Amino acid sequence: MKPNPIVGQGTPLHQWQASSHMAELPHISIEELVPAGHRAVIIAPHPDDEVLGCGGLLQGLASLGRPLQLISVTDGSASHPGSTRWPVARLGVIRPQESAQALHRLGVPLHSLIWLRAGFTDSKVAEREEELSAFIQRYLKPTDVVFTTWREDGHCDHEAVGRASAKAALAVGATLYELPVWTWHWATPEDSQVPWHRARKILLTPQAVARKRHAIHAFASQLEGDPQIGLAPVLAPFVVERLLQPFEVVFI
Repeated sequence: MKPNPIVGQGTPLHQWQASSHMAELPHISIEELVPAGHRAVIIAPHPDDEVLGCGGLLQGLASLGRPLQLISVTDGSASHPGSTRWPVARLGVIRPQESAQALHRLGVPLHSLIWLRAGFTDSKVAEREEELSAFIQRYLKPTDVVFTTWREDGHCDHEAVGRASAKAALAVGATLYELPVWTWHWATPEDSQVPWHRARKILLTPQAVARKRHAIHAFASQLEGDPQIGLAPVLAPFVVERLLQPFEVVFI
């Protein structure tokens, strides 16, 4: 097993902001990514990854009226190991509720959203990766455009979901795009481990960024740690700020 790269405070935001390499990434529009007549399928390892990775994209898809399907692979119940404030049973209920509130804040029409909860175990997705791929495949069509976490994102679930999604999309002939989420923490703008040659920027307006920020703040459980056991928040302020740049990146 490779070492966990999600430690410490990660790459400072100013390093991303000052990067000429990042500034020069080619742009792509939401209309180009998901043309008329196609459905967007967002596959999130945990409730919140759909907002962290593509909250701006989701706003654009909603405003364009594109059909949406969201697959939440786990209920995110392992985010606070050992906590009595945030035990597994409580998180399994609360985190999907937080996701629903966040999507509402983004303007995603929940009444028309197809939302599947796959019920896989948080932090152990890789153990059932083949089963997950088969599950995803059942709910995909050849005309779908799939967005999921990058296969090398640094979190074991993100990587397993990326691999399973890629296999399912290939099997049905759907289009696949990958999203960096924890990559912003451990990588640097010139990091050769990251496929920057495949990266495209979706530009976000200040209003879209503000709305994404409001949506992220629906995830109260992730913004809180548990001081009694020395557990820091998953979404510490420096993590949130890195995810609120005026663009989102997809690997094509």
